[in-house]
Amino acid sequence: MSNLKKEKYFRTVYDNIENYGFHNTYVVEEIGFTPFGYSTGIFKNFGIPELFISGLPNGLTNTLINNYVDRYKYKKVPLNQKINDLIDRFPIYFIEVKNELLSEYALTSFKFYENSEFKYLQLIFPDLNGLFPDEPEYEYDQIILTE
Repeated sequence: MSNLKKEKYFRTVYDNIENYGFHNTYVVEEIGFTPFGYSTGIFKNFGIPELFISGLPNGLTNTLINNYVDRYKYKKVPLNQKINDLIDRFPIYFIEVKNELLSEYALTSFKFYENSEFKYLQLIFPDLNGLFPDEPEYEYDQIILTE
């Protein structure tokens, strides 16, 4: 990416954070590469961890991040328990993710926060058969960031 494109991109990021409180970044699917999306600005502006989602399409990823902010801003986010109503299509749950595991993914957040503290959660969703990654026969291309 050229310096001019980077400058324009980060201007958009900072404008979105100023106007809406956060910015969503989405990295598209390629052959042999799982798409992912993540937020920047939520931790600073709403007091809840940023959100990382792997393996879902752009529109669905954005909807989930927006719903997450609407539901949990300034509140405690439940971890490791199924939530059936963040979206009407399937249940999800959140897990904590150490920032160092996101260093190759959430580049915009690392630039935005620089040396400031920030936290991330990952949204985990079921496969097409309703199975979660910790269940036998789970089958879906979702990167799960745990050690």
